[in-house]
Amino acid sequence: MVLRGTLINTVTIVAGTVIGMLVGKNYPEKMKETVMNGLGLVTSIIGISMALQTGNILYPLAGIAFGAIIGEWLNIEQWVNQLGESLERKFGRQSQGLFAKGFVSATLLFCIGPMAIIGGIQDGLTGDYSTLAAKAAIDGFTSIAFASSLGLGVGFSALPVFLYQGAITLGAGFFDRVFTEQMITEMTAAGGLLLFAIGLGLLEIKRIRVANLLPAIFLTPAICYLVELIGVAGF
Repeated sequence: MVLRGTLINTVTIVAGTVIGMLVGKNYPEKMKETVMNGLGLVTSIIGISMALQTGNILYPLAGIAFGAIIGEWLNIEQWVNQLGESLERKFGRQSQGLFAKGFVSATLLFCIGPMAIIGGIQDGLTGDYSTLAAKAAIDGFTSIAFASSLGLGVGFSALPVFLYQGAITLGAGFFDRVFTEQMITEMTAAGGLLLFAIGLGLLEIKRIRVANLLPAIFLTPAICYLVELIGVAGF
């Protein structure tokens, strides 16, 4: 079945969101605040661990720097917030502004990382969706925790997850030829920095326009490819 792994992943996120929202209704506000702080800590640690996988910090550094320039120029943050606010007006009127935060935070958390890329390629080339099934289980439990505090917006992250992983699966042959192990590693490291930024936001330490850094996810492996292609000394 085409996209079986991605479909499983999408369903677990939606199911986890439903469970999380049902559980979250019984939470007092003080408990929700503590849960939010815990999610911020966990997200920060995940981001740090992913960033530390880099083999050369110059790659994610360059990706973040150029990505920030492009992101600010395109003002991606504004477009994402407008989308979140539009969805919030239709589906999350009682969310008190948490809808967009849940949507953006969960989308980045579920899309960034090697399991989405490697699992998507495996599913597309061989039909082996075991990696995506494992990711689905992790995302399902994570969505329960996030939705208990951030609400319905977490569930809507299932759509970009479906589109992102589905595209990788359908284009598996191309990605398998183009993406090297180093490119995936450095892409993961750049994504880890973005997750750390989300963690800082959840902890209310520092609000960073994370969406405007999104181009770094694609620029970092592109920089790796160009450096390998032209053989720049020192990399």
